Amino acid sequence: MGFHFPGKFTAKQGAEARNVPKGYLAVYVGEAQKKRFMVPISYLKSPSFQNLLIQAEEEFGFDHPMGGLTIPCTEETFIDVTRSLNSL
Repeated sequence: MGFHFPGKFTAKQGAEARNVPKGYLAVYVGEAQKKRFMVPISYLKSPSFQNLLIQAEEEFGFDHPMGGLTIPCTEETFIDVTRSLNSL
């Protein structure tokens, strides 16, 4: 599973935007309240993660409300997908 950093983050928090470890991607997940997760870029080649990216593209296009990549699914769904990727 990716790493979860609790609390609210906004794209305007420049210091937070720079605190993405090399080899990781920050994504925002959740329905009402968004949480920030760090996922390894290796997940980008996974079909199940690509399905989440397609959902994001269909819902937001290139205009993500959090300023970063926002995935429109529940936190539980996202955790299930990343957990299955970690077990590979």
